[in-house]
Amino acid sequence: MLLHQSSGRWRLGLALSLLTVSLWGILPIALAISLQVLDIYTIIWFRFLVSFILLAVYLGIRGKLPKLEQLRFASGKLLAIATIFLGINYFLFTQGLVLTSPANAQVLIQLSSLLLGLGGLVVFKERYRLSEWIGVSVMICGYFLFFHEQLTNLITAHSTYILGSVVIALAATAWAIYALAQKQLLQSLSSTSIMLIIYGGCALLFTPLAKIKSLFILDAFHLGILIFCALNTLIAYGAFAESLQHWEASRVSAVLALAPIVTLISVAVVSVIAPDWTLSENFTFIAIFGAGLVVTGSVAIALGKAN
Repeated sequence: MLLHQSSGRWRLGLALSLLTVSLWGILPIALAISLQVLDIYTIIWFRFLVSFILLAVYLGIRGKLPKLEQLRFASGKLLAIATIFLGINYFLFTQGLVLTSPANAQVLIQLSSLLLGLGGLVVFKERYRLSEWIGVSVMICGYFLFFHEQLTNLITAHSTYILGSVVIALAATAWAIYALAQKQLLQSLSSTSIMLIIYGGCALLFTPLAKIKSLFILDAFHLGILIFCALNTLIAYGAFAESLQHWEASRVSAVLALAPIVTLISVAVVSVIAPDWTLSENFTFIAIFGAGLVVTGSVAIALGKAN
């Protein structure tokens, strides 16, 4: 089977990856707020439906809607795998968010980046040099220091919190499977065409479970947060899908590993501006030092392509 090869435009791939990190970093906070007034299925259905409609309109205006001739060359099995596992990821992550907190959910979901990097090395025959393996080691050490308190909380937490952590880990596994299928689909379809099909398929999957009437009783604030979640889906996944077109999956995964830092900083800011929305996080010197190691290791891997 012919495997997908990146375009080599690593700077564009890096920029798109950083955009994805920023959006995914603040998403758990927005989801936690939406979960105060809506059920899981309705939130997921709305996110996928809005993303599908907006992307379809955009592609239609530009005359780039996927054609039947293109779909014939695409693997139906891979499209089904990507659609189902992204839907599973959305459900499990949102369910896990109910049982844990935005910061810890973002910490645990990083298992997906590690699995994507491993998949890139194994499935797509990507390779790390010695300096990049050192970067991986530094990044892992940084995570251990940065999230030491959160990991301790996982061990001493009550059963519901631990269950939520397991659910988030399963969500990470489902996401990695989706991402690898998505990268291979780039052999036959553009990233926007793939996402259009996946958005539409996932919207159909969750339609029977959504409580559509509950959307009409939302106040302006919660409706705005929900719309932000939907636009976050469209822009973040579009940027992620396009980044795989130009950069290796293993290096994209290294940049995505920065998302928990964005989340924890966002939680700290939100706790000051609107303390009722989320719990504050206390940053120790060790945590700050660990964050520096995470950034250093991630950048070493991500920019290794420049050499």
